[in-house]
Amino acid sequence: MALKKKPVTGMRDILPDEMQVRDFVMNQIKETYRGFGFTQMETPCVEHIENLTSKQGGDNEKLIFKILKRGEKLDLAGAAEENDLVDTGLRYDLTVPLARYYSNNAAQLPSPFKALQMGSVWRADRPQRGRFRQFTQCDIDILGDASSMAEIELILATTTALGKICPDNRFEVRINDRNILRGMALHSGFPEEALETVFIILDKMDKIGYDGVAAELKENGYEEAVITKYMNLLTGASDDADGVRRLGEALKDVMPQTVTDGLADIMDTVVQVSETEFTLKFDPTLVRGMSYYTGTIFEVSMEGLGVSVAGGGRYDKMIGKFTGTDTPACGFSIGFERIVTILMEQGGRAQSETVKKAYLVEKGMDRERFAQIMKQAMDERRTGVCVLVSQMNKNKKFQKEQLTKDGYTEFVEFYREALK
Repeated sequence: MALKKKPVTGMRDILPDEMQVRDFVMNQIKETYRGFGFTQMETPCVEHIENLTSKQGGDNEKLIFKILKRGEKLDLAGAAEENDLVDTGLRYDLTVPLARYYSNNAAQLPSPFKALQMGSVWRADRPQRGRFRQFTQCDIDILGDASSMAEIELILATTTALGKICPDNRFEVRINDRNILRGMALHSGFPEEALETVFIILDKMDKIGYDGVAAELKENGYEEAVITKYMNLLTGASDDADGVRRLGEALKDVMPQTVTDGLADIMDTVVQVSETEFTLKFDPTLVRGMSYYTGTIFEVSMEGLGVSVAGGGRYDKMIGKFTGTDTPACGFSIGFERIVTILMEQGGRAQSETVKKAYLVEKGMDRERFAQIMKQAMDERRTGVCVLVSQMNKNKKFQKEQLTKDGYTEFVEFYREALK
C-alpha cells in the first residue's frame, strides 16, 4: 500500500510563514488576557462521550469524531447501536471540557476563576474554504461570578486583544440577552412551546432578512398579528443603552426590568471604560445557536467579513449538570483561524522586535574554524539576537531572498579562505 503525502481530508499542513503569524496572534492574545488576570489552563483533547452528547453542544454533537472502545470493551458482535462501540470522542469546543474541569477541580481553584484556554478542537464538518475539521479556539471564561462584572471584563479583554492584533480593521460588538429574546417573543403572543422554533428562524436573520424571517414564521403556522407585532418590536428597538431600557418598559408584563437595566449598564460601562475603538450595539435579533446560553450573549463582526470573529455569552446551567449545583459562568471565544486568515490575506507578517541574523558558512569549513563560528553565534544569541547558522548554497542570491522573506535582515558570510 502506497503512503499518502497529503494530509487527511479536512486537515492541513501549516507552513512556516503562517506559523509565525499564528504565534504572533497567540502571543498577543495570551499577553492581553494575562493582563486582565486570566490564568491559563488546559483540558484533554479526548472527552467522555456522555459529556459530548449531553445536549449542550447544539449541532456540534452531530459532528463528533468518536473513538472506538479498546480491547475487551469492544464487543462488535453484541453492539446494538453505534454508541455501544464508543466511549470517548475528540472535543468539539473548549466550553464543555471546561465545565467538567471546573466541576472536578473547583476546590483547588480561586473563586471566581478566570480561565484562559487555547487549543485544537475537532468537528467532522464538510470541509470548505476557510473551514477545517481541526482548528484552534481561544477562550476566556469567568466561573463563579453572577454579576455583570464578568460580562464587562470579557468584552473589554476581547476587544483589547482584537485591537492589538488587527489595529487597522474596524469592528463591531453586538450584544443581547436570551431573556430579552424570550420576553419579546412572549410579549408578541408566541406560546412558550414555540420559542425554540421562533429563535431558530430568527437566527437566520443575517441570511434571509426581516422579510424572510416573517415569511418563515408564517409558513410555520403562526398568526399574522403575532408576527407583525414581533417584527415591529425587532425593528423598533434602538441599538443604544437607552433603547434597551425603553424596551424593558415595553416588556415589563413578561420580564423583570432588571434584565434590560443590567444589559444597559454593561453597555454604558464598556463604552465609558474601553480604550479600544469599536462600536457596541444592542441587537435584538442576535440569538447565537448554542442551547446552553442562559443570559447575556455577544458577537463581534469585522469590517469586510461576512462572518463573526468572536462570540460568547453566559451559561449558568452547564456546570450544574456535572455537580448538581448551578454555578454562574460566562465566556468569550475569539475566532483564531478567522483572525489569522485576515492577517494572511492582508499580506501581514508577524511583527517582531528581535533582530534576525543569518550566518552563511561555506561548505568544507574545517572543524576548528567552524567551532569559532558556532561560538560567535552563541554569544550573539545570548544578547537576544536570533541567529541562524546554515551552509551556504551555490545559489547564494536565491538563498538570501528566501531568508529575507522569513524576516532575516542581516547576513554574515564565512569562507574557508579569506576573500581577496
